[in-house]
Amino acid sequence: MTSGPLTSIEICAGAGGQALGLEDAGFEHELLVEYWEPACTILEENRRDWRVEHEDVRGYSFKEFKSKEIDLVAGGVPCTPASKAGKQLGASDERNLWPDALRMVEEVEPRVAMFENVRGLMDAKFADWRQETIDRLEQLGYKDPEWRLVYAADFGVPQLRPRSVLVAFRDADDRNRFKWPEPETPGEARVTVGEAIKDLVGARGWDAHTWATEVATSVGPTLVGGSEKHGGADLGPTRARAQWLQLGVDGLGLADHGWAPDPGWPPDKPFKLNVRMAARIQGFPDTWKIDQVLRKTNAYKTMGNAFPPPVARAMGIAIRRALQPAWAGGARSETAA
Repeated sequence: MTSGPLTSIEICAGAGGQALGLEDAGFEHELLVEYWEPACTILEENRRDWRVEHEDVRGYSFKEFKSKEIDLVAGGVPCTPASKAGKQLGASDERNLWPDALRMVEEVEPRVAMFENVRGLMDAKFADWRQETIDRLEQLGYKDPEWRLVYAADFGVPQLRPRSVLVAFRDADDRNRFKWPEPETPGEARVTVGEAIKDLVGARGWDAHTWATEVATSVGPTLVGGSEKHGGADLGPTRARAQWLQLGVDGLGLADHGWAPDPGWPPDKPFKLNVRMAARIQGFPDTWKIDQVLRKTNAYKTMGNAFPPPVARAMGIAIRRALQPAWAGGARSETAA
């Protein structure tokens, strides 16, 4: 097996969080499929070298890739069927794209499939759904598919953000070599909200140091970006907003692009995050254009539901180590030609 870049295909690519992380782990994207136009705008504005298809995955054929020996298919399949912020209709939800995710696996026959979703998918009420997915993957020849919860805060992201992740390998040896990534920032090593965005909060001269060291001293609750048609104007439901308030953040809305507290802002007055601050909390690099491309609400929605790049990178590295046992690196830059 070579140690060069591997290939991948992604559906429901959103603002590119998973794609960025997988690329950093050494995967070259053959295709990204995304339905929502604002998200496509983000992808195309940032990476014109990626093939981005603005298509509904339910009508998209992946058969052209079957002969290309794709290493990985991945996707952040819409979370609304299992989200606690919704009605949790599961497989009966019209937005349920899991059948199409499995169809992609069948059409492409990749070495590995990885899909992520919200924490709610691990609830007991979805046990049959999870098992049906595993059964179907096994019918397609995948060995011992496994669901597991992965916490973004364990990988340097300043929010808890638990995600359910499904991994399935076609080759038994690859599956046996796979090890779930160990936490990089466990326990007290977790990055706090204050540490992550102090420079952005203090950009206009406000005493962000005091806020960061005395108020925003823990990871935040999971950001909730809302769906294409609903939500997106605040940081989440009532409980999440109450948790943000304890960190000195007003979760009832978002500040305008570029806003930050000025020196006269009262030290004990909560402030609203702007999109760039929220993107930093999601683990996006500052070089990734989001607020420069879209207006506030759509900019937030595109990345508010993202699989954080650092988490996708950790998963990508773990998968790569299974597929390329001779490779001992930790990032794309170490091996890319």
